[in-house]
Amino acid sequence: MFARKLYMYLKNDGARSFKLKLEGEITPLLRKQRGFLEQITFLYLNGREAQGFSLWETAEDAEAYNRETYPQVIRMLAFVIEGSPPDRNL
Repeated sequence: MFARKLYMYLKNDGARSFKLKLEGEITPLLRKQRGFLEQITFLYLNGREAQGFSLWETAEDAEAYNRETYPQVIRMLAFVIEGSPPDRNL
């Protein structure tokens, strides 16, 4: 198993929109990716920070997602996040 970690700062009042976008579009997109196992997302109580972990069967699957689909996900979230979130492979 392989994990990716993502930390994001949300724009003011972006928590609700972030949650809706995640549930309605991003999670279904992740489920279509080869090797995807699970996603765990934490939204901080201040409503301005989120942390996500995605679990993959192999490092190769996570790297393929990072190259091919991750840029699309960041574009989908552009209206609710500040800047480009750094991601970390665990």
